[in-house]
Amino acid sequence: MEINLIAETRSAQQNSEMLKNCELTKKEMFEDMCGKYAGVCYMKSTYENLNNENREKTIARVNQTKNNGHHSVYDHVFVTLELENVSKALAMTLNNLGWYNTSEKSGRYTQLALSEEKQKIYDKWVEIFKTKIKETYAEKFPNFFTDNKCLKLAQENARYLNSVYEQNVIMVHTVSYRQLNYIHGYIKHEIEKPKHSKFFEKLIPEMKMFCEKLELLPYFDKTLSDHGKKMASFGVSGLNLINNGPKAETHFGPSVYSTSYKGSFAEFAQAERHRTIDYSIDDLPDVREYYIPPIIRSDEKLVKQWLTDIKKNEENVPIGTMVTINEFGTLNHFLLKLYERKCTNAQLEIDNQTNETLNKYYKALKDQKSEMAQVLEKYLKGSRCTFPNYVCSAPCGFADGIKGTRLI
Repeated sequence: MEINLIAETRSAQQNSEMLKNCELTKKEMFEDMCGKYAGVCYMKSTYENLNNENREKTIARVNQTKNNGHHSVYDHVFVTLELENVSKALAMTLNNLGWYNTSEKSGRYTQLALSEEKQKIYDKWVEIFKTKIKETYAEKFPNFFTDNKCLKLAQENARYLNSVYEQNVIMVHTVSYRQLNYIHGYIKHEIEKPKHSKFFEKLIPEMKMFCEKLELLPYFDKTLSDHGKKMASFGVSGLNLINNGPKAETHFGPSVYSTSYKGSFAEFAQAERHRTIDYSIDDLPDVREYYIPPIIRSDEKLVKQWLTDIKKNEENVPIGTMVTINEFGTLNHFLLKLYERKCTNAQLEIDNQTNETLNKYYKALKDQKSEMAQVLEKYLKGSRCTFPNYVCSAPCGFADGIKGTRLI
């Protein structure tokens, strides 16, 4: 695992001072900014006066805000990290925290590094999926199912075989100064808990390495980290990826909703990126089930072969492992999800699940005689290109995708 700092926030003043060989460390520059921002609430004139105040006054404000827990001022400054050779499991854990921005090397569009044995199985299934896709759709929709498109879709499905703990993910992750250190505290709390979830238990060695790497960064702050750790111990914050509370209730109301369903880790990783919606998963089940791509479901021999191959990696938890996904949000934010995920180019599994939730939501509101049922009714016809007033910038011409009946 490697963590490299590739970008950071600097004020206009600091950019100017850097040219004059400013003697402040990177961390001191961050705290200098945040200490000044903390003075805005009480300033008597303009920010320019704060910008030019005696630095001892700024640092006194930094110490005060750090010690009294007024840490929101440390969300004004950001760092961008390149995380190299981390696992999908750790990436999902970080992306579940909400306060971030991530760009991640995709297993849908690229091949991730695998051992020789796993690469053989992966390559075998890429070829199987390419053949099935071409047989099913290429002749009927040649403009959409090009050779390159068939390859990408084959890779998207073959990746279900890969382990969530395989450290082959590369991502660029941007967080605030506060969040960076809170994450360290959250993970330290998880490491030190006497009992771990089955999911986190296998992740502990990588979590320890991750914390060690964070401590080497110029922006690590023990005071902020300890506060994050304390909040995690209260149970009001921390790593909320695994649902440790009561079973999620099913509720579809005119303003908010709550639902649970079975989905693979691949689907969950896509879903949790809707940061306006709250997602968690139940812990790894004792009896494992696996996602079977629809394009092969009608072929009993291929289904049997698929299950045999995916179970070879069972100990390392394949991405295709089915878990219970819990989803909580507002109706408006669910509508935003429809615009993102009901599309021919969206991952099939999340497209299908979003449609299933939409149908349940619509039926529930109709049974309640809610006027909001009429709002959802507009989205029942198919992909987003059928939505009111939506104009697709790149029409696919794939009828099965537009109708929501595709197998790939």
